[in-house]
Amino acid sequence: MNHLIQLRHTLHQFPETALEERQTAQRILEFFEPLSPDETFQNLGGTGLAFLFKGKKPGKRLLFRCELDGLPIEDLNPSDHQSQIPGKGHLCGHDGHMTILCGLGEKLAQNRPESGEVVLLFQPAEETGDGAKAVLSDSRFEQIRPDFAFALHNLPGYPLHQVVMRKGTFAAGSTGMSITLTGRTSHSAHPEAGINPAQALARLIQELPKLPQEANGFALLTLIHAELGSLAFGTSAGKGSLSMTLRAYDQQDLDELIEKVKTTAEAIATSEQLKVEFSFVEQFAVSVNDPSLYPEVEKAAKGLGLSLIEKPDPFRWSEDFGLFSQICPSFLFGLGAGENCPQLHAGTYDFPDELIETGVGMFEKLIDK
Repeated sequence: MNHLIQLRHTLHQFPETALEERQTAQRILEFFEPLSPDETFQNLGGTGLAFLFKGKKPGKRLLFRCELDGLPIEDLNPSDHQSQIPGKGHLCGHDGHMTILCGLGEKLAQNRPESGEVVLLFQPAEETGDGAKAVLSDSRFEQIRPDFAFALHNLPGYPLHQVVMRKGTFAAGSTGMSITLTGRTSHSAHPEAGINPAQALARLIQELPKLPQEANGFALLTLIHAELGSLAFGTSAGKGSLSMTLRAYDQQDLDELIEKVKTTAEAIATSEQLKVEFSFVEQFAVSVNDPSLYPEVEKAAKGLGLSLIEKPDPFRWSEDFGLFSQICPSFLFGLGAGENCPQLHAGTYDFPDELIETGVGMFEKLIDK
């Protein structure tokens, strides 16, 4: 286990952000070379990697997925493995998740599954929501398309090693959305000669946060940024923008909320004689756990003597593993990182090394189910 902890510490020291994870992928590739997987797939969806281990008999193909990318956030936790890359840190625990799959790879190298195949997927760009889509769109994905997919995420605030589970929606779907309003600049002494988006922007700021109230289930619209014109006192603005994050527990609710935002913005823009455009970033599908896999994960946890908790409501944050739940029965569960562990994406966060063995054990039990 010490060599896995050392691997995790090395990954932690050299984080790379979304779609730039070449050095990280190279380290993973070097780790797997002596394990002799039956097939290796490089540059999946950009920088992704997948390793295929074939069982002794034909059967179902299981996929276990982790994430390669770190965050563009400074690592503020002094340690012997503190990030060496200024402004970047593994502050979501993806270094730990990768190490868990590496440990699972060692187990598979020593003991192939009785039947079926196991794919270990190291996915790029989870943090931006681009990675799963890129991997699934890669033509080679058909060669590793799973019958079932599993993933875990460490969860600060829960007792160390506790397994956090839920049937149905585990984490919300979300998207970043920007509205751009274009009018016409004019001299600020003659604003009537131009078309200033200020009034439309003010109306949108007032109206849009009310839209989630019309949703059937949980939905949320959070305004995050507004901009109007430029700091030129002689000019009446001709352009403005408003950015927000939309999220919901149900994909249909999320899609409907997006349409309501568009409809409202178009109506306001038309009334103010403005051109309106929409753009989207960081789009995450709802992560849905297949109920048929719940007993398997529960059995694995109990087999390891771990405590279990059923979460009454989904998490409000998003995880791009959600796209896998659209192609096959999938299950995402949490592993408690400690009640006093700093929160994910905090500069002081660090993945607990004690979880490596627990994560490997959970995945190993799921293979043996």
